Amino acid sequence: MEIGMVGLGKMGANMTRRLLKAGHRVIVFDPRREVVRELAGEGALGSSSLVELVHKIRAPRSIWVMVPSGQPTEDTIRELSGLLEQGDTILDGGNSNYHETLRRAAELGSRGLGFVDVGTSGGVWGLAEGYSMMVGGEEQLVERHRPIFEALAPAPDQGWGRVGPNGAGHFVKMIHNGIEYGVMRAYAEGFELMHHKSVFGLNLPQVAGIWQHGSVIRSWLLELAERALSLNPSLEGIAAYVPDSGEGKWTVVEAIELSCSIPVISMALESRFRSREEAPFADKLLAALRNQFGGHAVTRERGK
Repeated sequence: MEIGMVGLGKMGANMTRRLLKAGHRVIVFDPRREVVRELAGEGALGSSSLVELVHKIRAPRSIWVMVPSGQPTEDTIRELSGLLEQGDTILDGGNSNYHETLRRAAELGSRGLGFVDVGTSGGVWGLAEGYSMMVGGEEQLVERHRPIFEALAPAPDQGWGRVGPNGAGHFVKMIHNGIEYGVMRAYAEGFELMHHKSVFGLNLPQVAGIWQHGSVIRSWLLELAERALSLNPSLEGIAAYVPDSGEGKWTVVEAIELSCSIPVISMALESRFRSREEAPFADKLLAALRNQFGGHAVTRERGK
């Protein structure tokens, strides 16, 4: 099958490589020309612009957009929609908010363009392991692109599927990432407690390795924790600063709107917020309040 790939970050580039390996014809574009040249050297057909990319694909065209969510995705899809013809399809494999996905599907549909939202997971390991894909869109469109999904997935019949109409793919990926926040936080807290119990001299990579076999909490995330701790047991040089992609926030907002209790995911998100504060104001106020009502000593900041 022939497909255009717009956005050649790590995931987009590796997805292109996986498609090429499966024998698909891939036309690529990215503002960074050196990345386009690199993939062209591996068998892809390079383009210097979206216009050129569209002209190089035979109708009905299929173009996979793999750029950062928000304005980059909005701008890319808007430009593509002005270049494509009725019957062409845009696939959004990024982490778009599903509300934006619903709007885009309606706008593109009114112009005779197909739209498929693909919540994609796999990160830097996707090239070797395959990608997990949660697909939203019309059944006929999803089926038409089955060869692409089968090539990108861990196996043709595993790791991907149509989960519902437009918006469902990105919605399920949002929940996926929310769960990821909670699971990661649970592992982090457990290993922190073991790290503090210095009297036992626990070998944390060893513990992670033991848990990987036969344990109910074994997982790929635990495997990655073992790898990280083996490479850097004390995590030296790594700041306790944890960003978020936005999908954790969207998950919590959705839960509030639906009056659905998700305390673990909510607390995991809040812990990421706290990790970015060097001196949380709330903790300072707690110290001040103890001083006010009980005369308890206040620890002063260095140099103040």
